Parts: sequence; structure tokens; C-alpha cells
Amino acid sequence: MFKIILGLTIAASLSGCDLYPPYRVYNAKMNGEAELAQANYAKQVQVQDALAKKESAKSLADAEVIRASGVAKANAIIGESLKGNESYLRYLWIQNLSASEGKGQVIYVPTEAGLPILEASRKP
Repeated sequence: MFKIILGLTIAASLSGCDLYPPYRVYNAKMNGEAELAQANYAKQVQVQDALAKKESAKSLADAEVIRASGVAKANAIIGESLKGNESYLRYLWIQNLSASEGKGQVIYVPTEAGLPILEASRKP
């Protein structure tokens, strides 16, 4: 009985020696395929992320163009409504001067054209 077990053990170890190199090749192949699949997946994730950023940038640019168009139209409407409205502009200027009374001092300086200097800095 001992001889049979010894014979089977020796036979198994010898056959294992014959099977081990092909297993190493198979194992290396499977590991390589797994790494390749993981690299391909990582690449796809990066590509999708880049595409999402590109679409987002395009949408943000479109929104900025729409906003700028709205601002331009508003400016045109305001500019058109202020043409020939000298009395309203003078009223707004006087209101602004009245509102700034508590904040600072308004000094009128006569000039040759009879226009006040509105912005002048005072250095102590």
C-alpha cells in the first residue's frame, strides 16, 4: 500500500512539473488580458470625461453669448430712451449729489467751459 501511495505521489509530482510551465504561461496571459481590459476601461472613462467637459464648455459659451446679447439689447434700449432727455439726466445727477451728502464733500470748480469737474481725488 505504501508503494502505491509513494508511486502516486511521485507520478503526481512529475506530472505537476510537466503542467507547471504551461500554467505559468496561461496565468501570465490572463494577467496581461486583465491589465489590458483595465487600461481600456480607464481610457474610456477619460475620453467620456473629456467629452463631458467639452460639451459643458460649449454650453457655458452659448449661455455667455446669450447673456451678452441681452445686455447689449438692454443697453440699446436705455441709450435710446436717454436721448433727448436732458432734464431727466440732470435730475438723476442732482439726486446722486444729494445722496452723497453724508458720504463726502462736493466741491464745484469753475472751468472755462462752465462745466464742473466731477471726479477729482484729494490727497492729504
